[in-house]
Amino acid sequence: MALTAPPGFAPHDLAELYRYMFLTRTAEEHLERLHKNGHVAGSVYRSLGQEAGAVGAAWALRRSGAATGDWLAPSLRATGALMVFTDGVLDYFRQQLSRATGPTAGRESHIHWGDPARGLLGPIFPLGTMLEVMAGVTLSFRLRGEDRVGLVFTGDGAAATGAWHEGLCLAAAQACPLVLVLENNQFAFSTPTAVHTRVESFTEKAAGYGIGAESVDGTDVLAVVESVRAAADRAREGGGPQMVELRYFRRGGHAQHDAQEYVDPALIAEWEAKDPLAKYRARLLDQRWVGSEELAEIERVAEEACRLAVESALAEPEPDGPEAREDVYTDVTVREPWTRMDVPAS
Repeated sequence: MALTAPPGFAPHDLAELYRYMFLTRTAEEHLERLHKNGHVAGSVYRSLGQEAGAVGAAWALRRSGAATGDWLAPSLRATGALMVFTDGVLDYFRQQLSRATGPTAGRESHIHWGDPARGLLGPIFPLGTMLEVMAGVTLSFRLRGEDRVGLVFTGDGAAATGAWHEGLCLAAAQACPLVLVLENNQFAFSTPTAVHTRVESFTEKAAGYGIGAESVDGTDVLAVVESVRAAADRAREGGGPQMVELRYFRRGGHAQHDAQEYVDPALIAEWEAKDPLAKYRARLLDQRWVGSEELAEIERVAEEACRLAVESALAEPEPDGPEAREDVYTDVTVREPWTRMDVPAS
């Protein structure tokens, strides 16, 4: 007999959270193999060990569409959030394989794509700038009196950029309904977090802007959902920006080419023992929220979905060269900005 689900969760929710986490890891494993076989142009950025944070944060939002739902801006490793907001893997593989059928029509790979119809705001670089962009989006929500929030992921390294602080300053001053999810995975590229900040927790930075903040175990998907859901409610009710720090560990290098030789193997092993999928799966079975047969079926379906998506994406065409010029430039003549004009003759 199943035990009572935690408050705020239905048994179906608990199974779905596991499905998205497992789908995220499975999709990235397929992508890693594709990269090794030469099918991916550029690097692959795994979210190994961080799946619970991305899935849980996205799950806590309202996903009703661009006109009514919340908006989300993922980060480099927030693959799980993409899975939740798009509920599929075909576009993910099309994008990563630079297919003409993909969200950006093959103009680039990786995560730089969005879907406004589903409230997905594609990330841009340099790091930290998406906080500024989401501050503007959520300011529009407040000015229009809309019952919506915007959630933006940033890494701990981005918190040292000027754009990050400028965006947070604006959002706080304007009481924007914004949720900042700060992924403290202990490394920015190869730089340990302790090297680029003196704070013990990034929530200490929130006090300087007068915003609410909470730090949670990023490997516990239910804790992440509860924290982000509460933060979104406070922001939605006029409480201004809210920060949720996710504490976990980047169990791979910065990208596929990074052997992570600068990390003590004992530290990696320590966090492997805290694997979010294994921990959550064991909890589901221990609490009898989801049975072993149902979990096995979830895993089988996710594996098959990824296999079919990879086969389909590989069979689809790559873009033709001239297509790179389409939907980029306008045929409307505009005046040349003064910054590009020749210096007037004296």
